Amino acid sequence: MTSTVPVASRPAAVPLAPGSLRAGLRHPVALLRWLWAAYMTPGRPGRPTSQVELRWIYTAWLAAFALKMLGSSWDVSWHFRWLRDDLAPPHLLNTLGTVVVVALVVFHSYSGHGVDRRALRLMQTGTATFLVAIPVDLLNHRINGLDITSWSPSHALLYLGTAIMLAGAIRGWWLYAAPGRLRDLVALGLWLFFVENVLFPNQHQEYGVLSLAAYRAGRTTAEPQLLDFAASQGQDAAQFMLPVPSWVHPAWLVCAGLLALVVARRAVGLRWTATTIAGGYLAYRAVTWLLLTGTGFPPSVVPVMLLAGAVLVDLAVLARVPGWLAAFPVTAGVTLAAFVQSVVAEIPPWNWAALPVVALVFAGLWGAVDGVARTSAFLRWRAPVEPAAAGAPDAAIPAGTGGAPVR
Repeated sequence: MTSTVPVASRPAAVPLAPGSLRAGLRHPVALLRWLWAAYMTPGRPGRPTSQVELRWIYTAWLAAFALKMLGSSWDVSWHFRWLRDDLAPPHLLNTLGTVVVVALVVFHSYSGHGVDRRALRLMQTGTATFLVAIPVDLLNHRINGLDITSWSPSHALLYLGTAIMLAGAIRGWWLYAAPGRLRDLVALGLWLFFVENVLFPNQHQEYGVLSLAAYRAGRTTAEPQLLDFAASQGQDAAQFMLPVPSWVHPAWLVCAGLLALVVARRAVGLRWTATTIAGGYLAYRAVTWLLLTGTGFPPSVVPVMLLAGAVLVDLAVLARVPGWLAAFPVTAGVTLAAFVQSVVAEIPPWNWAALPVVALVFAGLWGAVDGVARTSAFLRWRAPVEPAAAGAPDAAIPAGTGGAPVR
């Protein structure tokens, strides 16, 4: 790893770098001492950072969000089986990912490496929102006891914080990574985490519909203490496992999930961006389904209908169909795919009559995205704000080898 930071800005004596990653991992204390001395030096956003350093930094971001995603996926299934426990293994796995995120934000804030001012502010705001949401969520569960409801306000704060910090990581990587296959692959990975976070609340219904069916068939996957708690709250099994109206799942999948894929397609610009991200997400859900059910945890519905919408989003953007118009055939395609899936397998409750309204809302949202992308304010927002390079706190300068074209 070779730094481009001037020698004068470093401490007088920097330990020798490990000869390889393997050598560094064999001596973690020495590795941490070298990393601290070489890179934990004060700097401002936009500080020169080599491509090798950038890859290391954003590989750590990918690892952090992978831990958070694995923990949250396990957490949903866990809480359809057992009553809440603050120190449950899924919570600990998610917490480990959060610790890595906090460490990365501290690193970016102190050193200025790998971010512009706006990317750093997004990272800081998202992390602060997430950390504030944790005690709010704990208080909520101390009062109400349940952890199973994905659609609670405290959980919404957690999703919002994760989305904002991911937006910062996406911006930082896309601005400073050199154009090429690696930049595209890492961007797709970060957008996959973003889409998974957006779609996460829908997993309540995707687990709940199968858990309710198992309960009614006399082979419940929930422990007696969980069912007893639900009964003590005056809830029957249906209210407990499917507590939101039947229009919520299709509306959120289309108006939030597919909208996130639209933005990803515009930002990354690869022809099959939405399809690749949706396919990766569904493959991940399929693998976790196998792992969870194989170890005795409750199963979930995998929302395969999302893939149909993703393909149609890519085709619509490729054909330059206006979003306000493309939303209607895309919603129709998702609806058809959901109907087919409901015939051959199980899906969460869908209010089919609500789909025309869903399509109208999606058309408005997609049209708004297209409109914002054409504004001069958005063009200015895409330029990096680099105090370290410009010598002024808020000076925006043109993108160099990076940049975030909307294609």
